[in-house]
Amino acid sequence: MMPLSMAGVGQEIRIRKIGGQDETRRFLERLGFVMGGFVTVVSEINGNLIVKVKDSRVAISKEMARKIMI
Repeated sequence: MMPLSMAGVGQEIRIRKIGGQDETRRFLERLGFVMGGFVTVVSEINGNLIVKVKDSRVAISKEMARKIMI
């Protein structure tokens, strides 16, 4: 397992685990980041990511990306 922040642009990846405090996990779940779901990294700028999740594009910070394990 590795954090989403290490994924390459254009890769579709399965989410294996979501870390962090309960509040953080609930926030990411509401955005569509769920265990077993798929995300695609669209672009990366200074470690911050734009990802496609459930037909939506979402921007997440590098800190949040480190909590999503792939």
